[in-house]
Amino acid sequence: MTIPEKPISLMLVCGEPSGDQLGGQLMAGLRALAGDSIVISGVGGRAMEAQGLKSLFPLDDTAVMGLREVVPKIPRILGRVRDACDYALATRPDAVVLIDSPDFTHRIARAVKRRDASIATINYVAPQVWASRAYRARAMARYFDLVLALLPFEPPFFESYNLSAVFVGHPVLERAARMTGGAGLRRRLGIAPDAPLLAVLPGSRSNEIRFILPVFREAVRLIAARVPGLVTVLPTVPHVATRVQAATTDWPAPLHVILDEDQKFAAFDAANAALAASGTVTTELALARVPFVSAYRVGWLTYALARPLFKLPHFTLVNLLLKRGAVPEFLQGAASPQSLADAVTPLLTVPEAAARQRNDLDEAMRLLGRGGEPPSLRAAQAILDFVRSRRAG
Repeated sequence: MTIPEKPISLMLVCGEPSGDQLGGQLMAGLRALAGDSIVISGVGGRAMEAQGLKSLFPLDDTAVMGLREVVPKIPRILGRVRDACDYALATRPDAVVLIDSPDFTHRIARAVKRRDASIATINYVAPQVWASRAYRARAMARYFDLVLALLPFEPPFFESYNLSAVFVGHPVLERAARMTGGAGLRRRLGIAPDAPLLAVLPGSRSNEIRFILPVFREAVRLIAARVPGLVTVLPTVPHVATRVQAATTDWPAPLHVILDEDQKFAAFDAANAALAASGTVTTELALARVPFVSAYRVGWLTYALARPLFKLPHFTLVNLLLKRGAVPEFLQGAASPQSLADAVTPLLTVPEAAARQRNDLDEAMRLLGRGGEPPSLRAAQAILDFVRSRRAG
């Protein structure tokens, strides 16, 4: 008589909303591959709960940003680390999958391994320790058994520290289908089909609006003088919308501020070029095939403290993937209005320059996993393979 295989038991833990979105996609992938032969528990928010998770505690207990918010909640957050660890030890899942939010999830991994090293731990979305303080990878190898890597150069890096890693692709690729609606957006906003449209993306944090948006405004002033009929669109998020509105009252070109995420992706589809603060949005622009210029500025003290820690030749993901400066990027003092305008203008006025960068963006997205299975499905398969391999001994 054949004994039925014991269902795979997984504990998934995220610490904030973006991790919850990844967790929801991962759960859908696991269900698609394993069906009813998998049991999932853990900590998540709306996206994971929509996939059937009953969260051990509310995500709001750990999803905080900024020193003022974090400090009062430290006792609660540490308590939730203990709660998650206790649950893992009581239920002994085949693996505990810790999703992003390293300040929270890595504490759980360390606590679990300290109390029972036989419980497997998997990191989904590793901190970018390859960019600075690489020694942290050695510490991660003590409390993680596997890393699900978003970037193709991460597995060799982690494996050099004796930490197994599998490249699964970047989750931003799963937004490709949303990069539509550009023609409709132009109609709704009254932007002519042939008007040069520049997407301006100064970031989503208060300090980014403070340090980057004024420089972008002056760059747009220079670009508008060179590009007749220039129109700009500025996607932002609700928590900095008031700051953005205040900082754009004297904007030097027609401006449309957008808050809705779907409208942001429609703006990408409509835009001829973009000027963007470095971050995830530059990868979204690459996915949408929008030629762009990347820049970043911080306060002088932050820069002075952080600069010695970063040894990479580039800070934009497209350039890191291609190992060359395909996208113009400007950091701190180099990110002047003049330099930004000089780099953006050809993308709006020289078709060959825009086409050349689009080809580079396509190559970078291919390296990131575009054209293969969705990253969440690849991550799910990697987890199932890992668990089955451990069970087989």
